Formats: sequence, structure tokens, C-alpha cells
Amino acid sequence: MTHIKDIAERPSKADIDALSKFSPATIHEAQGRRGALSSRLKPVDYRMKLCGPAFTVKCAPRDNIMLQLAINYAKPGDIVVVSAGEYEEAGSFGDVLANACLAKGIGGLVTDTGVRDTLQLRELGFPVFSLSVCIKGTVKETIAAVNDQIIVGGEIINPGDIVIGDADGLVVVRREEAQEVARLSQARDDAEAGYIEAYKQGKTVIEVSKLEPVLKAKGLIVAG
Repeated sequence: MTHIKDIAERPSKADIDALSKFSPATIHEAQGRRGALSSRLKPVDYRMKLCGPAFTVKCAPRDNIMLQLAINYAKPGDIVVVSAGEYEEAGSFGDVLANACLAKGIGGLVTDTGVRDTLQLRELGFPVFSLSVCIKGTVKETIAAVNDQIIVGGEIINPGDIVIGDADGLVVVRREEAQEVARLSQARDDAEAGYIEAYKQGKTVIEVSKLEPVLKAKGLIVAG
């Protein structure tokens, strides 16, 4: 078994840049309400955003040896995505490893376990999305795999899939679907801009959302 692999096929910079213009919520809706990771995964600072190819790694709970290897082998712009069994009671990543990531130009970290040193992480500005914040230390014992398919936040993530995150949460886009999802996301943003303009012009929610036939069919009765 090969433990350390690179991403077999990376998305283009153009595809990453195109998706980075949109919020995870917009992308989730645009791609058919698919790809949203669990809402329990949140950034340690609401200002943090990330968008890049998933550099995936499996870790044993409360063990960060494979995470350190992933950081060692990841390339600039990669998002290190960690599957560690949804174990909340461990601080597997902190300011020291964040500095290692910044020195390499890594684009961010997503982990389904805990992190610590959050004050320093906020000051550094390195994007970190985690399941929990926990001060408990980890061991370095269990060898697993880098860049295999993993499940994080209830979603399958393949190496090279594009992960996008902001204050509201995270979404994953299949590498081969990136261009179409960007197109659909732009169409959704354009439509929503039209709705906002209609409200400013005095239209009602019922008019803008074309709710009248729906409400009539459901038998809505308004008193008075």
C-alpha cells in the first residue's frame, strides 16, 4: 500500500478562481443542493475564507502524524482536508502547524476534529475550519493514507475536488463539474440581484417569488 500520493489530477487555476467568486451557499444551491458539508464545521474566525483543491488525509482520532505528513507534501494553494473520525476531544492543529502551512503557501485546513490556539490562528489569518476547539494534545503513532477518497462532514471528498468555505460553512465541488457549477452559480447570483432590484422598485415578496398560484393551490386564506 502506498501511504503518500499526490493529487492525481488538479483543477485548473481558472476553475478555482471562477468558483472563488461565489459563496458556499450559492454554490450548494446552484449544483442542485449538493455538496454541503455538515454545518458543525465552522471557521475559527468568521472572516476566514478558502477555495482550492482538496489534499486529503486520513488520521486516527487524537493522532496528528498523518496531518503533519500532509502538510509536508501539500503544494501551494492546496486545502488540507482531514478525516479523523469526527473526534471532538483533540486539538490536532494549532499555531505552530499553521505557521508551517503559511510558509508553504497552503490555502487552508478543514478537519473533522478539534483545533487549538485559536487566538493565534485568528491573528495569523490562516483559514481553519474545524469540528471543535479543544486544548487536548495528540499522539503521533498511526500511519494511514494521504490523498485517498475520504468522508468529511457527511460528504465524499476526492483528492482534487474543490473545497470552498466562508463564515456560513463549506461546500465541495467535483473537479470535473467546476466549470458548469461556476456557470450555474453566476446565473443564480444574477437572478438574486434581479430580485433585490425588484424589491427596491416596490415589488412584494409574493410578486417577486411568483407565490400567488402556489398559495392559491394550497388554499391559503388571509383574514380581513
